[in-house]
Amino acid sequence: MRRRTAALLTVALLSSAWAAPARAASVTIRSCYDGDTCRTITGERIRLACIDTPELRGKYAQPAAATAARDHLRGFLAGKAITVRRITTDRYGRTVGELYANGTNVQQAMVASGHARIYWKYAHQCAWTR
Repeated sequence: MRRRTAALLTVALLSSAWAAPARAASVTIRSCYDGDTCRTITGERIRLACIDTPELRGKYAQPAAATAARDHLRGFLAGKAITVRRITTDRYGRTVGELYANGTNVQQAMVASGHARIYWKYAHQCAWTR
């Protein structure tokens, strides 16, 4: 009985780490221009925390994989009200945050789908990466 109670408590604690946080704000996503950056209808640019996706342009470009990641994220978020937990602002002036759509952690979903990988340099910002 003790083991079952401990197991249920562990599952409950882990589940709460992936649920949308109480102090998050609701925003509507207008567009996603790559697999880890979106813009809200108010113009705020949001960089998805703790993940990295292939680049569309530049020295390390992987156009096919980058387009697939962007299209997957667009399908998940574009035109939808989502919850954002703002963490910081990056050197480009973008909000860095965790996004949640209908209680689902968007970053985790992108990694699970194979369109993103955990960005270990910044993984400490997101409890789900531990």
